[in-house]
Amino acid sequence: MKKRMLAAILAVMMVFAMVGCGGSTREEKDKQTETEDTENADQLDETEIQVFIAASLNTVMTELVDMYNETQPNVKITLNADSSGTLLTQIEEGYECDLFFSAAQKQMDQLEEDGLVEEGTRANVLNNQVVVVTLKDSKTKVTGLENIGEAESIALAGGSVPVGKYTRQALVNLGLLDQADDVSAITTQEVSEALGGVEISEQDNVSKVLAAVVEGSCEVGTTYYSDTYGYEDDLEILETAGYDLTGDVIYPICRVVNKEADELQKKAAEDFYQFILSDEAKAVFDSYYFDTNVER
Repeated sequence: MKKRMLAAILAVMMVFAMVGCGGSTREEKDKQTETEDTENADQLDETEIQVFIAASLNTVMTELVDMYNETQPNVKITLNADSSGTLLTQIEEGYECDLFFSAAQKQMDQLEEDGLVEEGTRANVLNNQVVVVTLKDSKTKVTGLENIGEAESIALAGGSVPVGKYTRQALVNLGLLDQADDVSAITTQEVSEALGGVEISEQDNVSKVLAAVVEGSCEVGTTYYSDTYGYEDDLEILETAGYDLTGDVIYPICRVVNKEADELQKKAAEDFYQFILSDEAKAVFDSYYFDTNVER
């Protein structure tokens, strides 16, 4: 009799245990479904935004787009990378653009003057530094900007390109170029003559300056510190120009007035804009040698 009663009690306990397990599983599934629904609710519907970026941002922004798409897979982000001056001209000519990330304040100032910056969205994101670079083991006599004219050839961005403007400003401050109301108006020919007739290969964005040095077409070049990321084994930095020579190399971002954009596109542009200003994005910029300690 006792054995039968014990068996009955065990059977009842097993039934309750199975019910309990079943209930627990259902609760876990309900919670998982609820979490997935919340995540999906935060996801935007399919749309596309156009983001115009300075050429020196191409690598880091490609990584940031991939990161963003991990949580917003339906937002297609098309990056247009070129010199900030070229991008400004394209926007002014009517190219569709949702975000503009410039390598200098001048182009952003002009865009604001044109009435094409969405109110309250202009923000300083990064600072950078101009560097003089050469191939490792190039045996160049150049040690920096002060004797850059001793090079056989120089890769230099045009004056309308921010890094070209900053380089010209540094040369003015060193007394190697004459003062000018607008240093970006100093021609490449004038730079060459001031440096003793050195051969200068003018490039239309910073990436092409870097390529000219890496490929060995030019002995030295001036680019941004951030652009040397990934080329540490190939390049030697001869000088990192101080801000006292170039001024701050600020990268501002803004949302652009885009009359062609629908509400979903505008929402996606704002969402990506906020992501670029986030601490998560800041850590990535830092890893690519940008200085994120700037006042917005």
